[in-house]
Amino acid sequence: MATLVVIGYESELKAEEVRIALLKMQKDYLIDLADAVVAVREPNGKVKLRQIVNMTAAGAASGGFWGALVGILFLNPLFGFALGASAGALSGALTDIGIDDAMMKKLAETLTPGSAALCVLIRSMTDDKVLEEIKPFGGTVIKTSLCHENETKLREALEAAHKSA
Repeated sequence: MATLVVIGYESELKAEEVRIALLKMQKDYLIDLADAVVAVREPNGKVKLRQIVNMTAAGAASGGFWGALVGILFLNPLFGFALGASAGALSGALTDIGIDDAMMKKLAETLTPGSAALCVLIRSMTDDKVLEEIKPFGGTVIKTSLCHENETKLREALEAAHKSA
């Protein structure tokens, strides 16, 4: 079962720093991420989601390849590429993997303008090592699906960074 953790930060840069740290920890096998998205509320109040993978671009690339391949069979690879790329982009835009985009946008609307939230879907992690790594970044726990004991540990670790700053 995956665990959802949403941590608020005063800036998009800070949230991106933590996401990069988590991705580095994933390479070290300390955490297994299913998704990590930075939800930003821009100064003008608009909400943006910064995904790890752009599904629209990935769909367009895949669709373009398969469209060109089919187009070669029917002696019109350019038309096949264009048709495949547009169909792939459409399917990629409609595909939602990981954390629900609508939930993240709704949550980001509650942020103050100029701030961001890191939404992380965790399959598994080494709790003590991951907490120690993200502790210096601080942040505020907005939402979790952790048990009460682990949520308290996370809150205490992030609050310790505020007190030492």
